[in-house]
Amino acid sequence: MINVRRALDRGYADHGWLKTCHTFSFSSYQDRDHMKFRSLRVMNEDVVAPGQGFGTHPHNDMEIVTYVLEGALEHKDSMGNGEVLRPGEFQRMTAGTGITHSEFNPSATEPVHLYQIWLFPERKGIEPGYEQKQFPESERHNKLRLVASRDAAEGSLLIHTDAAIYLSQIELGKEIGHELAADRHAWLQVLRGSVLLNGVDLNTSDGAAVSEETLLKIQATSDAEIMLFDLA
Repeated sequence: MINVRRALDRGYADHGWLKTCHTFSFSSYQDRDHMKFRSLRVMNEDVVAPGQGFGTHPHNDMEIVTYVLEGALEHKDSMGNGEVLRPGEFQRMTAGTGITHSEFNPSATEPVHLYQIWLFPERKGIEPGYEQKQFPESERHNKLRLVASRDAAEGSLLIHTDAAIYLSQIELGKEIGHELAADRHAWLQVLRGSVLLNGVDLNTSDGAAVSEETLLKIQATSDAEIMLFDLA
């Protein structure tokens, strides 16, 4: 069973400095039919104007992952981390017992285009933590690269929830596959381009919730970049 979440059906807000699309209910966008999917709670696609950003604000008891498509995002937090996230890098922040952080576009001329995703943790009260890692394009070219997992397998980042997150860049006409265990679910987010997911057409910024499927076949109908979540 595949339920498609079209890009144009998402919640949308234009704050001038921030243009944001919400796959699930978030902030002023509330839709009881789209609150979450399994452990996925937030799937926001943001474009932040040059020299703008999110001021210092708190989080707790959430696993937060961020991926930049274009531009750069400067991160600072109460744990003392100060990093700049660029395309090809993946960031994981465990909010746990509580952290504060800020996110800022350091460019004076270029916007930053990013996804920020929140997942419910396996338990509350985890010690806060932060990781950031570069995943070269060669490792995700026409194949799935594990970038975050519960056990930090294959050099992936550690997330404290029963989920595995993959990235892939797929050439036009190429197909990749992923097996799902009988009790697992998946979410596919198309970051760029277009694909067929088990024959279902998905385009840029579309998402799809998958249940009761054992094999996912993802075929690129243009050059594409996707993010795949394997979820309990």
